[in-house]
Amino acid sequence: MTSTTTARRVESPTGRRYVQLVLVLGALIALGPLTIDMYLPAFPRIREDLGTTDSAVQLTLTGMLLGLAVGQLVIGPLSDAFGRRRPLVVGICVHATASALCALAPTVEVLATVRVLQGFAGAAISVTAMAIVRDLFEGVAVARLMSRLMLVIGLAPIIAPTLGGLVLQVTTWRGIFVLLGAAALVLVVVAVLGVRETLPPERRRPATVRSSLAAYRSLLRDRVFVALTFIAGLMLASLFSYVSGASFVLQDGFGLDAQTFGLVFGLNSAGLTLTSQLNPVMLRWWSVRAVLSGAIVAAFLASSALLVAGLTGAGLLFVLVPLGLVVATAGLSLPNTPALALTRHGEAAGTAAAVLGCVQFGVGALVAPLVGAFGSGTATPMAVVMVTLTVLAGLLMFGVVQRERTPPLAEVRPE
Repeated sequence: MTSTTTARRVESPTGRRYVQLVLVLGALIALGPLTIDMYLPAFPRIREDLGTTDSAVQLTLTGMLLGLAVGQLVIGPLSDAFGRRRPLVVGICVHATASALCALAPTVEVLATVRVLQGFAGAAISVTAMAIVRDLFEGVAVARLMSRLMLVIGLAPIIAPTLGGLVLQVTTWRGIFVLLGAAALVLVVVAVLGVRETLPPERRRPATVRSSLAAYRSLLRDRVFVALTFIAGLMLASLFSYVSGASFVLQDGFGLDAQTFGLVFGLNSAGLTLTSQLNPVMLRWWSVRAVLSGAIVAAFLASSALLVAGLTGAGLLFVLVPLGLVVATAGLSLPNTPALALTRHGEAAGTAAAVLGCVQFGVGALVAPLVGAFGSGTATPMAVVMVTLTVLAGLLMFGVVQRERTPPLAEVRPE
């Protein structure tokens, strides 16, 4: 199932306007990772201040992720009905309000509840940003812009905990949410002044439940779109597996201290960032599908090597190298999968971006805890999860996506 749209499209920006778009969208997207990760160093203080347990504090993170996943399914159709700017600005304003409420939360139950609202507001930002990219670009151009945004997506989660730790040196955990609220207020101005409407009225869909359900039915009937959506979720879950399991493997299993572990984590993140910036270069010679297929195969081979290292008790180097390669492949899969998926449904870009984001967070949230549940100091559990995820992604890629030969998917080729 493909989409054709004859209504007027907003002209794609070039030159200085393109750079401005990357900077503005990057600033907006950064708010999500900052909101998720910036308060992680404050978990012990939140537990002590609110007189609660570790598991209860963990629920505040779960609430944020839940709001992000569910919120996208609601905000996506709304952005197709009312345009991109209105949901974006409202979402940032709600985020600022929720941040202030988090800073004032008297109990962990209130904090967890407000974090759901904060995640819901964050969903408005991620969905509309993705939809704006699809409104303005198609195919390879989407992949290239997504690669530029990967600089933010890759670096923000790394910087966020460090920034949170710095804030805790001068104030309490509540100050982190005050800072997030202030950042949201600044981004309201950025959105109002720096984001123009990219969805003309004649391309909007009716703001009704029936219309929204019809859009979701259309997406779910497209087997290639569904396959690409789950590929995105599986490859992101592989990255989440690394994030959740690396501490067990490298610190407990190999005895790395916190400083050395941070260095390894930073190097792997740098590798992800590097491959994401090489992606536009690779797209000059190969199609988006070819690059994505290669990334999945490379991730499978690297995770298989990691599994062999875990089973044989190999040394640290034989674990670090394949682990770094698995992380690096995410720099190729994360920008290219949305490019293929959204190209198929430009008439409902907001709804399509919502499904994509919801599945990514959903699969990642379900799979990532599996590594920690094993509690093993070897690389074997993490490698088993990664191999399984990449095999499933490969089956969907070569069994469904690569067999699709009709436009527009077949047209997503180098320029």
